Amino acid sequence: MSATEEIEDSSAPLIEHLAELRTRLIRSGLAFVIAISFFFIPIGGQFIAEHVLHALVSPIVSVLRDLGDPSPTLQFTSPQEYLFTLFRISMVGGFALAFPVIGFQMWRFVAPGLYKTERGAFLPFMFASPIMFLLGASFAQLVVTPLAMQFFLGFADVASVFANLLGPAAENVPGDVAVVPETNDGVRITFFGKVNESLDITLKFIMAFGLCFQLPVLLTLMGKAGLVSAQGLGSVRKYAMVGILVLAALVTPPDVVTQLILFTVVYGLYEVSILLVKRVEKARIARMKADGTWFEDEEDDDLAEHEADEK
Repeated sequence: MSATEEIEDSSAPLIEHLAELRTRLIRSGLAFVIAISFFFIPIGGQFIAEHVLHALVSPIVSVLRDLGDPSPTLQFTSPQEYLFTLFRISMVGGFALAFPVIGFQMWRFVAPGLYKTERGAFLPFMFASPIMFLLGASFAQLVVTPLAMQFFLGFADVASVFANLLGPAAENVPGDVAVVPETNDGVRITFFGKVNESLDITLKFIMAFGLCFQLPVLLTLMGKAGLVSAQGLGSVRKYAMVGILVLAALVTPPDVVTQLILFTVVYGLYEVSILLVKRVEKARIARMKADGTWFEDEEDDDLAEHEADEK
């Protein structure tokens, strides 16, 4: 076979792979566009994205009501801000809705190049990853964001400010001219929240906790691939605790309560990951013994590791 024929034979599979990749990307892109369009379907006089926006900013609304504002209001200060906010929600939500299709297209592209055992090992994690992300996002929306809003807004005496605003701030005089009475109470400091900024902090919490909840999935997958071990993860617990504390300080407001919540949750996930990796190792050892590919010296080392973990 000549050198030209060898080049043609090697380039043909590459062209086929690129064509298949293009097809998978086009299908994923179409699913993403359709999912984005879904959020601009009007329901009840509002787009679905607007309903999602109201749900995302509900923690800050609840905190404002608790602080004395009977009708909390968020504002936008530029003509395009509200539309861009809705489009941002549709982008994030659209990716979440289209992820099953995108993940399936990715799987169909890489699956032919994997062994049967590798396909069986990788597929469950594709289902576990979005579930864990949703759990983390729900935890952020229902627990962390309300605590953060309470911390941020608690510095200002919002209740007294709204009481002054709702009180008899004007007196009617002849000519129906409203006159604001003078006051010696100093400068009024109140909260006028912007829609995009309020949404931004909520989405940051959702993304941060959603990614943190991927820790068991990532470590278990690495354990299945033999990149980490339960003994190794257990031996670096003190370093993991420091890293989690630093993470809690970076992604949460300077509030001890919120930081402790994040630390407790993420460290709990770390311990769960060690247990999952240990189960994966036992299953791998049993499979290798059944296949006759397990050697006695490896078995002794592994038993010593498990005994050390149990102690």
